[in-house]
Order: sequence, then structure tokens, then C-alpha cells
Amino acid sequence: MQLSKSTRFSIIFFLMAFAQTVVMTVLPVEALRLLGDARAVSVAYFGVGLAGFAGRLSIPFIVRRIGRFGVFVLGAAALCLSGGLLVLERVTALVPGLFLNVFAFACFEIVINLYVLDQIARSELGRFEAKRIFFAAAPFTLGPWLGINLQIDVARWIPFAISAAAACMVPAAFWISGLMAEARMRAAVPRSANPLRYLPRFFAQPRLRLGWALAAGRSSWWTMFQIYAPIFAVKSGLGAEVGGVIVSIGIGWMWLVPFWGWVGRRYGLRRLYWAGYATAGAISLAAAALMQWPVLGAVALLMAAFATESIDGGGNTLYLRAVHPYERSEMTAVFASYRDMSQLVPPGVFALLLTVFDLEAVFVAAGIMMLGLAGLTRYIPRRF
Repeated sequence: MQLSKSTRFSIIFFLMAFAQTVVMTVLPVEALRLLGDARAVSVAYFGVGLAGFAGRLSIPFIVRRIGRFGVFVLGAAALCLSGGLLVLERVTALVPGLFLNVFAFACFEIVINLYVLDQIARSELGRFEAKRIFFAAAPFTLGPWLGINLQIDVARWIPFAISAAAACMVPAAFWISGLMAEARMRAAVPRSANPLRYLPRFFAQPRLRLGWALAAGRSSWWTMFQIYAPIFAVKSGLGAEVGGVIVSIGIGWMWLVPFWGWVGRRYGLRRLYWAGYATAGAISLAAAALMQWPVLGAVALLMAAFATESIDGGGNTLYLRAVHPYERSEMTAVFASYRDMSQLVPPGVFALLLTVFDLEAVFVAAGIMMLGLAGLTRYIPRRF
């Protein structure tokens, strides 16, 4: 029986998610072990975010040279090389390895989003976003816990090998699915390969600007959670394996994304987003206050993650419904930069905060940010 397009795309997202999450907790713990403190880890991630932003903006040029599928293959190769560098246990290999990890998933994300925009009807994008996230729930739930446990209990290189294998399956599965053949009949040729020309046009459009800001804020909170929750677990004495459990459970709330998607359709994205951002901000502040009691701090982080995950019920629908078809390639590259901003700005800010304050300041800053974003949700059109 022929699977629907949305199901075939969701399977690709499943493989991408598994490749990413099996090293999700491993990476910040490895960085902390090699660099020694949370501030040094923040500086390293800031450098990676800066390089990642430049790398992401280069992807449309690469697409023009080697094609979309070629970029899929490039992403898989970059992730394999990233794992090879990170298993060397050297500070000099850490930042290049982290950059290649970020670049690999930028390749995957931009290309798959272009294919989705070509083949999924705009009226179905909201439902597809919820389905996509639901398919990714299993790897996001198991991956962070599995990766750190395999590294501690089996061998250091195992998570990187599994991630590389899953990454290689992404282009293979896409080829087998038949989606690429269908895309050849639909894809439009982009008018320009330079996304920098589209930056002013992108941010001049209020709906695109709003979608970018909300996505960047949501992603920034998850960046904070994925990096600093494991560091909190290690430094508080709970241990790296407990850090993996915290991240797995926190991200595992995405099993509820179909429910939150229904809430968004029933009551509107505006209300869903306001409640999610405001609640996540308030609980993040509470988590910072409770961190002198590690177990209570960990529970508060999980509740803040629950609130943040509710926002994913709407996915990137605001952007997907606003972008013009003839600008998809460059506009998608610009929009997708929210991930690089979320990997660049928070570690930079946290590095400054950690020169003066303790680790709790990271969670205070994240809470204030989410409360500010809750205020921005009033600009979402009421019909959404």
C-alpha cells in the first residue's frame, strides 16, 4: 500500500531526529568534560552558533551547485565527519566537530522544508506540522537518555556511530520514498541564490518577522534546556545519566503535540502561543529559585519543558502560511536562520552572565525572554 506524502515525509523527519537526539545530551557533557566549566562551554557554543549561521546562509548557493539531494548527502557526510572529530577527545577537535553537527542538520532542515513546501498543500500544513512532530517524538524521547547511557556503559564512540548511521539513512530513505521524483515535477527554480538579498524583504513583512521572532525564542529556550539541563545535573551531583533522563522526559512531552495542535485549531494559535510562552516563562523563573534543591529544580525544569512543548502544537505554521511560493528557497533559508540565532545568541548572553552569576542566572534569563515573547503573541492575527 502506498503511504501518503505526509507519512513519507514524517518518516524522513523521524530519521533526522534520531540522528540528532542520540548525541544531544552527549555533546554538552563532553564539552563540559573537556573545557571544565559552564562559561567555557557557553563560549564554545557561541562560536559554533556564529559559524553555523554563516554556514546556513551558504546552503542555497550549494543547492544551486549540487542540487537538493546533493545537499542531503553533504549533510550526512558532515555528520559522519563530526562524529569522527568528537571521538578524538581533544579540545582542538571539539568546536569543528560541533560546527559540522550544526551544519549537517541545517542541510537536512532547509532541503526537507523546501520539499515539503513544494508537495504539501498550504491548507494541510498545520496538520502536517503536528504529524511531523509526533513522528519525531520517539527519537526525541529516547535519544538523549540512550546516547549518554551508551557512552557511559558501553563505549564513548557508540552514540556518534549510531548518529552517523541514521544520518546516512536520510538521503537513502528519501530516494526510496519516491518523493524526490515527485518533486522534480513540482519544484520551481529559485530566482536568486543569494538569501542575503532577501533579508530586508523578509524582515519588512510583519507576519514573517513575527513568525521568525517567536520561532527563535522557542528554539532559544530549547537550546538552553538541551545544553544547561545536563550541565545542571552534573554540577548539582545528580549525574550525567540523570541529565539525559531530564532532557528525554522534557522533550518527550512532544507526544502531546497532536493534542496541542487540536487545541490550536480549536481555540486559535494566538491563545495557544500566549499560554505556552507565559507559562514556560513563569516556571523557568521558579526553576531557577529551586535549584539549590536539585530534585525540585529538575522537576521544575520538566514542567517548564511541558509548557514550552505546547507551543510546538502550532509548529512553524505562521511562517508556512505567510511565505510566497516563488520565494520559498531564499525565504526558507532566511527563516531557518532562527535556529542559528537560537544557537548563537543564548550561549553568548549566558557566557556574559556566568562571568558574574551562578548557573541559575541562565534559567532566569530564559524565563524573562519567554514572558517577553508572550507579549508578542498579541500581534498574531485573530483568525489564526
